[in-house]
Amino acid sequence: MGKSEGDEKILSYNDVVLRKSDLDILGGPYYLNDRIPEFYFSYLSTTHPSKDILLSPPSIAFWIMNCPDAESLDDFLKPLNLCDKKLVIFPVNDNNDVSKAEGGNHWSLLAFYREANVFVHHDSHKGMNKYHAKRLYRAVARFMSADSNSTSNPSYLECVESPQQVNGYDCGVYVIAIARTICRWYEQRKEVDRDGLWFSAVVKEVSPSFVTNMRSEILGLIRSLMAVKEYQPASK
Repeated sequence: MGKSEGDEKILSYNDVVLRKSDLDILGGPYYLNDRIPEFYFSYLSTTHPSKDILLSPPSIAFWIMNCPDAESLDDFLKPLNLCDKKLVIFPVNDNNDVSKAEGGNHWSLLAFYREANVFVHHDSHKGMNKYHAKRLYRAVARFMSADSNSTSNPSYLECVESPQQVNGYDCGVYVIAIARTICRWYEQRKEVDRDGLWFSAVVKEVSPSFVTNMRSEILGLIRSLMAVKEYQPASK
């Protein structure tokens, strides 16, 4: 469900604009468009404010994968200060058409954790996005170190323990749910797997019922933010 006639703006949150159709997508059994993960990642950045964490919008992850030349990518990534981040989370989309907005059929998540020097791919559909996740990993790995010529680039790990979706449309909600769990885990780090990672926290928290409830939770969040905006007094 994309933008249509009369699809009015309902909320501006940080740099993200949501439309009426986004509420319809969240309320029904629909695949998420780019705006909803972008909104929720921006919300997570607000609720987990840390200079150590970067939650990348889908557009940035897509550009990194599809940037036509290395020099442009260098200039594009410098402001992100990736070499200073301890935790970086990217949404991965399988859209192969750079001219098509709102493309693709599947979302997954690629997370970098500096302490383990590893990128971890979480895919809720049996590794369907592995090719795209590895493209993103290969494009961005060298920027995680202050020394672009470093030979100790991060490794790549496909997480076989990732929770699996039970339908054909909830992949984007799994990305949002896993991103939230990882951010909470990073702040608390009470449970650490043998590899020093968050897998047990994700397995424990992210289930099909949790994901279903999360659609309603995000809808409620958007409506509460709309209400706040509506009743804010006009600035003088």
